[in-house]
Formats: sequence, C-alpha cells, structure tokens
Amino acid sequence: MHTYIANVIIVSFLKLYSAATLSCLRFQWTVHTYIPLKMSYNAPRTDPKKGEPMNVDVLVIGAGPLGSTFARKLVDGGRSVFMIDAGAQLSKRPGEHLKNSFLYQRDVNQFTGVITGHLHTLSVPTDKSAVPTLDPAAYKVDLDKYPGFVSNNQNPDQNVYKNLPAAAASYCVGGMGVHWTCATPRQHPEIERYNPTEETIKWDKLYNEAEELLKVNSNLFDDSIRNKVVRKILKETYPNLPEGYETNNLPLAAELNQHCKEFVYWSGTDVILGEELLKMLDDPTQKRFLLKPQWRCIKLVSEPGTIIGAEVQNLMENEVLVIKAKTYVLAAGAVLTPQILFNSGIRPPVLGQYLCEQPMTFCQIVLLQSIVDDIGKRVKRMKLALNPDDPIPIPIDDPPPQCWIPVSEGRPWHCQVHRDAFSYGGVTPNVDNRLIVDLRWFGRIEPKKENCVTFSDKYTDAFGMPQPTFNFEMTKKDAERQHEMLEDMLKCAAALGGFLPGSEPSFMEPGLALHITGTTRMGEKNDGESVVDTYSKVWGYDNLYIGSCGVIPTGTACNPTLTAVALAIRACKKILRNSQPRK
Repeated sequence: MHTYIANVIIVSFLKLYSAATLSCLRFQWTVHTYIPLKMSYNAPRTDPKKGEPMNVDVLVIGAGPLGSTFARKLVDGGRSVFMIDAGAQLSKRPGEHLKNSFLYQRDVNQFTGVITGHLHTLSVPTDKSAVPTLDPAAYKVDLDKYPGFVSNNQNPDQNVYKNLPAAAASYCVGGMGVHWTCATPRQHPEIERYNPTEETIKWDKLYNEAEELLKVNSNLFDDSIRNKVVRKILKETYPNLPEGYETNNLPLAAELNQHCKEFVYWSGTDVILGEELLKMLDDPTQKRFLLKPQWRCIKLVSEPGTIIGAEVQNLMENEVLVIKAKTYVLAAGAVLTPQILFNSGIRPPVLGQYLCEQPMTFCQIVLLQSIVDDIGKRVKRMKLALNPDDPIPIPIDDPPPQCWIPVSEGRPWHCQVHRDAFSYGGVTPNVDNRLIVDLRWFGRIEPKKENCVTFSDKYTDAFGMPQPTFNFEMTKKDAERQHEMLEDMLKCAAALGGFLPGSEPSFMEPGLALHITGTTRMGEKNDGESVVDTYSKVWGYDNLYIGSCGVIPTGTACNPTLTAVALAIRACKKILRNSQPRK
C-alpha cells in the first residue's frame, strides 16, 4: 500500500480576465503538482477481476435520475453500459424512492428526517467563534497557525455572505431521486426554456419521452377531497391567469397503487431504468448493464480531443482501477460534475460559472374553519366513513393536496400548494397533517457569470476531491422580484388559512431548493461561454457528455429535472447515431 499521487501539469493561461472572472476561474497558475486524494490506496489496476468490466461501450458516472436516463436509453439502443456511484445502494431495487412505504405515505411528516439524513452539505464556512463554556483543558484550534477545521466539507475559503449554505448532494444509488418530490413541470417556453438561435430543439417530443420515462401523471390526486377544495379556492383567488397557465394539479412522477388508491408509487431511478435493466442486474452472466455502488470517479484521463480512461476507486476495498470506454457520461450533479472535470484538468473558461439557484419562500397554513366545514359537508354527501372519535371531518386516507400555479408572464415564479416532505417543514406530533398545507414559491434569477462554484487547489472535501466554494449574490432587480413573489405567496396563504406557529412566511436558506443549474452550461458555439454543445457534449472532446441540471443555461423557477432528462434523451440520440457497439 502506498500513496498514489496524480500529477497534473497545468499550463498557465495568458489571457486577461476581469477581476470578477479571475475570482471564479483560478486559472492563473503555472506548473502545479496537485494531490487530489489525501488517503492511501493501490496504484491504478487495469487487469479485470471477475465481474469487473474494464472495457465497455459507455461508462456512466453517477446513478441518479440523469445517469439512469443515459443508461436506460443507451442499453435500449444496443450499447453496453457500466454505471458507478460513489454512494451505497439503499434498497433492493436500485434507486427506489424511499417514500414508497406505508408509514411515510400515511404520515409524510415522518419522511422529513429521511431526506435530511441523505443531504450532504457541500460547503460549510469554518466557524471561528469562541466557545466560552468549553472545558479549558480540552483541545482548541490554534487560529494563528490554522484557519480552522477542514474536514467534512468545512471550508476556510467560503465567504459566509456569498455561500449557498443549504446546497447539498445525495451520495447514494439514485441520488436525489430517492427522496425528491417528483414534481415534473415543463418549463415556460419563453420565460425559462433554452431556445438556440441556429437550430431547433424539439421540446414537445423530448418532453413527451421524458414524461413517459418518469411515469409523469397530472391526475393522481383527482379523487382527493382536499385537493379539489384547495384547487377551487386557488382558482377563485387567481381568476385572471393566462390561458394554459391556470391553477392545476401538480405534474408528478408517480403512479397510483392499484391495490390501495390511498398510496402511489413514487418514481425513483428504478422506474427510469425499467424492469428489463433491473432484471439484467440479477443475471451475473450478462455484460450489457452493470452497476457498482460505492465506486467513485477520481478523474478522467485524456489525450487531445478525447477521453481515454477513467480512474475509479472502489471505496470499500480502497482500490483504484482504470476503466476504458468508447463514451463517457458525467452525471454526478450540478456541483460534483464540474468538480470531476476540474480534477481531471478539463477546465473550460466558464466551468462552474453562470450558476443559478432558485430563491425560495415557504410557509405552512392551518386550513380555515370554513374550509374544513365545507370538506365535512362534502364527506357527508359522499357518505364516506369517518371515525366517530376523530374531531376532523376528513377521512384519514384522503390523499393530500398537490396543486400548482405555473410560471407565466408577469409571474416569474413557480408555486406549489401541497403537503409533502422536504428537509424542513416537519410538524410536531400534536398537529394533524390533514389540516396543514405547505406553500412553496420558487423564484427565477438571471444567469450571471460572477455567480459561480470554484474548486480549491488546497482543501479537499469528505471524498478527497477539490473542495467546492460558492460565490452567489442576487442583483437588485432579482431581489425586488423575489419580494414580489413573497407578496404573492401571502395572498394565497390568506385565502387558505392561518399560519402554523413556527412556520410563518420566510425566505429559506439559499441552496435549499436543490435546483442548481448553469455550472456546465449549454451553448451553440465554442466561444468560451459554454461547457457543452446543444447535445450535452463537452466542447473539444469527441466522447465526453454531461448529464446534469447544470447544462441548463437559462434562469428557471420550476423543478429542472424533467427538462434535464429531456436534454439527456437528446444526447443519447446523438451518441447512438455517432457510435457503434463494442464487438
């Protein structure tokens, strides 16, 4: 066992950049020896053990919704795919949504802790505040010698005022797909959607394919009494919305449980992969599709214009292998994908720049007495059975509301009026979930080059990779727009009920939306203002593609997952046209 050191020779960039650009790029180095991993492991191995594919058609790095989309479409297209993920497999069906259980669907409040436990904060500013109550004999950091703690993503370089403190990654097979809300709206065609000037992206066709893959449904909760009542009130509160953008059911990636209509099967990456690929994983003799949990990519190895290998670490055996493929897909999320590119010496000028994240307002309301009384009358007319000892006239198995007000002209924010679990918004056991409605308003900001994530040449994260640092600020115009969004949420809340004490309206911590885009942005020309072309292929490389919300180059307010899946499907079509299966 010895220490493996990857020496990356970085040629200094002689171009002049503005001061703001330099703060985001960190390209002003000459020759530098970079040690990406501060732990010991074997030198890279290239000889395969049983069951290890060392030469494949496609290597997919990241087993979340986007990586799984690439895997599904490329295997269906006749390619062999090896997919890896740095995280563990949490369920028998790889990437199954963890909310698919009786307890969490009967009491969604219980799921809040599950989400929290699977979010790994990406950049934690070092806390240098005094702890006067600490035992005087206990260890103290010498702040004259050290900047503070640097483990577990604690980051001395992070400016606390420019951070996205709630930005996080999910390290597991399925990624965010094991706990996401499954909200899958289409982007507004003018306000949010990317429309190149020199070619046409067939958005409707791609969205149709993405919705089929994710099992998107807009009428799951049509039979919910609360959903009907809340939707009626919203339509009365917002009577003048543009045609096609009125209050409606929230599109969700889920299907009704045919045996129990109270519950749904939420789409995780197991749904995206499909039954045929899942069966392949149970067959040790096949080589068309393989998945390795707790294998993570350290870096890609390249020659001019092409990727020739990937250094991959088997985390549980502390061993590094070199995997060779004809095509490589990086699908590790909007922050960890550019992190791998950076560590590989692949550093386009705008890598990590034009970062967008959605400002978010949130509150919880307790339904008005008049609304609950109206529900009670409906229940009585429908002759539904109620527990005589239950003071609330709402059936215990009535599904929660899932309503939506889309982005529209003059309203550049996405509104969800529902009851669901996030990493926040849990209610105490003495509050009945049937009376609570969550209001979540997601805002849009304009892409700005200075908003970025950079990667350290000094500090490393929990996986030994370059530590990410955020630099994020809103413009005055963006800030004023978010204030208008908050006012709109207050209007909606007043129509539905009173604020739940402790959940009054507020802006949430930046990054909590978990909808980062732009960090590997798409563009029509290789002019230094984008990382990938309109087919998600990295400029300058013939066999490297990105599957991430980070490719979306526009400011968005709605959940970006459906759009990112649509763009991944488009990339897969290009790969299948331009490559042949390995013989």
